[in-house]
Amino acid sequence: MADVAFIGLGVMGFHMAGHLACEGHSVRVFNRSPAKAELWCDEFGGDAFPTPREAAQGADLVMVCVGNDDDLRAVVLGADGAFAGMSPGAILVDHTTASAGVARELAVLAAERELGFLDAPVSGGQAGAESGMLSVMVGGEQVFYDRAAPVLESYAKMVRLMGPVGSGQLTKMVNQICVGGLLQGLAEALHFAQCAGLDAHGAMAVISKGAAQSWQLEHRHQTMLEGAFDFGFAVDWMRKDLSIVLTEAERNGAQLPVTALVDQFYAEVQAMGGGRWDTSSLIARLKTPR
Repeated sequence: MADVAFIGLGVMGFHMAGHLACEGHSVRVFNRSPAKAELWCDEFGGDAFPTPREAAQGADLVMVCVGNDDDLRAVVLGADGAFAGMSPGAILVDHTTASAGVARELAVLAAERELGFLDAPVSGGQAGAESGMLSVMVGGEQVFYDRAAPVLESYAKMVRLMGPVGSGQLTKMVNQICVGGLLQGLAEALHFAQCAGLDAHGAMAVISKGAAQSWQLEHRHQTMLEGAFDFGFAVDWMRKDLSIVLTEAERNGAQLPVTALVDQFYAEVQAMGGGRWDTSSLIARLKTPR
């Protein structure tokens, strides 16, 4: 069992930290809105602290799950940041979907303090966080990974070291490229089926047993046909992620024409008022008269 601090109790972090507590780890938490931290303590026990620094004091592992690069720097750096409270030998595990650049930046600063650092974004959404069945893609040194991995398994069905620092974030970018393309393809397939007068539900039942099978098809086609999007991973967050992807592609020379197009389609969904809709809402723009 480990002494763990968890910083960021949003739709993902709240449940991830809960799994740690349920597994028997000693968990200390920080959230920028204290009411959420108090709610977590009411449900899972543990202690809430007013700053990341205080939450991180005495922790073997400090997990962070916040919104973006700037949010990450805000809770890790500075006099009240997590680094200021961590003891030499402790490891910071960043679950934020952020840039590979900020991961490398924080790894250097961690090493100066004799701390370990792993970038470890996750995939599986809120449902995966709730069920403890996330995929965790990790970048960093083997020695840090070996210490952290048994704890990460508290909320994961897959944990894998992908390479040096930044590799976790790069793998998450690969994930988001796939998800965006799959959802656009599924949206067009469902739209086509309806326009052709097919039983779209029946069509999905048939093709889900063949080469077109995917998690998105299995779990999203029903709600897409119903026009229900008030759940899941928000379009606003997907656009943030795709911005990171496209910026990295400019740096490494990758050609991502479909990803760039899907990003534009998500911008249209935002313009329709769907910024907080699930990413499967791509189908909504196809049903809008043009």
